[in-house]
Amino acid sequence: MFAIICHPHALWGLSPRENLAVKVPRSLTAALRQVSVLYFARSAELAGLRSEALWVPRQVTARQLWEEIVKAHPRLAVIRDQVVFAVRQEYVLLGDQLLVLQPGDEVAIIPPISGG
Repeated sequence: MFAIICHPHALWGLSPRENLAVKVPRSLTAALRQVSVLYFARSAELAGLRSEALWVPRQVTARQLWEEIVKAHPRLAVIRDQVVFAVRQEYVLLGDQLLVLQPGDEVAIIPPISGG
């Protein structure tokens, strides 16, 4: 498997105003991409934040990406069967499809929305 390298604000509970630089070895940046993960509605409540920057493998399945996000935010596991990703504003189901991520891509975690 792989490990997601979180933005230091997420790791140490710092506010984004405490501007810390993340130094990632050049050898890792060839295989990794920094993406923005956006949490909406219930996923934001469960994760305890609305967004974070993560370093993830350039090629990863949607399921692997979700599993690593849940490792960082275990409370998200309760919405696993209802959640949908949006990568570059296109919906992606949590299956085995390969995601080829680019630096700066946005990955939105969209829980089910009910209403009438």
